[in-house]
Amino acid sequence: MSANAQHRPLIGLTLGDPAGIGPEIVAQCLSDTALQEQARLVVYGAGGPLHVAAETLGVRANWFRACADEYAHKPILDTPVVLDDASHGDLLDLRREPQRRTGAASKHWVELAIRDALRPNGDPRKLDAIVTAPISKEAWSLAGFKWPGHTELLAHRAKARQVSMVFDSPHLRVALATVHVPLMGVRNILTIGRVFDAITRGIEACQLLGIAWPRIAVCGLNPHAGEGGVLGWEEEKVIAPAIDMARCDDAVVSGPFPADTLFRRAAGGEFDLVVAMYHDQGLIPLKLLGQGSAVNWSVGLPFIRTSPDHGTAFDIAGRGQADASSMRSAIELAVRLATTVPSREVEIQESEGLELGE
Repeated sequence: MSANAQHRPLIGLTLGDPAGIGPEIVAQCLSDTALQEQARLVVYGAGGPLHVAAETLGVRANWFRACADEYAHKPILDTPVVLDDASHGDLLDLRREPQRRTGAASKHWVELAIRDALRPNGDPRKLDAIVTAPISKEAWSLAGFKWPGHTELLAHRAKARQVSMVFDSPHLRVALATVHVPLMGVRNILTIGRVFDAITRGIEACQLLGIAWPRIAVCGLNPHAGEGGVLGWEEEKVIAPAIDMARCDDAVVSGPFPADTLFRRAAGGEFDLVVAMYHDQGLIPLKLLGQGSAVNWSVGLPFIRTSPDHGTAFDIAGRGQADASSMRSAIELAVRLATTVPSREVEIQESEGLELGE
């Protein structure tokens, strides 16, 4: 390993669902020499789909392919490494749709990355960050897994009690109070504690990005933020008390505001981060303004995890049309955080909770 490699963080990339655009956006990023200068990259996935994606895109496959089992105790090289996992077959000529086999493979690769992120400090194979390409939640379900997404699995494996989805983009930052929950179920799980945790994680995210005293704005749940109770009571009974709790910690928090006007104010620079009550409330304006540059960041884990802000895009997968901008931004944010945030020791046994077949 070169002396320069020792000073670059080790970033683990998971390939995502191999029937989706994951192999294409990962192949594009592996061929980006600027990213290679910033970090050492190791891919958890299958070499076959990645090589096919490179051929489709016309990019040079400038990575080293290694059998995952044989490479387990060797040092990560300066060149990007693909840990070729053949346990789920060749994964070529796949139908571009959710399926059991690809769900099992993509889940397995995430588990392997988590294992290496949870290694003790000083272990040369300990990842400094994980960047996950998109998985299909339906494919995970077809494979028999209960997890609704990456965030819930990561939090469980790391035994992290408070993890929030925070999205960072050049125009807007958003933290979510609830995540992968049906809209009709949001009201049933929205509590003062959930809103308070999202505010806290949003403050933490901004501070890790260098904003010492972030200005946090909180959305209401109902139209017009409840209109004084006429259109709903959640603002007065749940959201406002959470804001008051956060203010007790000397945080600059305001709201609840009507969501239909708040995001325009935040995009104009009035606030550093918006706390949204549910998934689409926060992500529709974020993706509209982000234009492929937004990054999903799991704040509250004992390790760094980022991902692009889009899904598997089965409809364009395999055609060479996938845009890797968000994946590239996710890697760049992971590198930035890995070089500025102190590494935390994780008090967990490597095998504990790592049930690859769950």
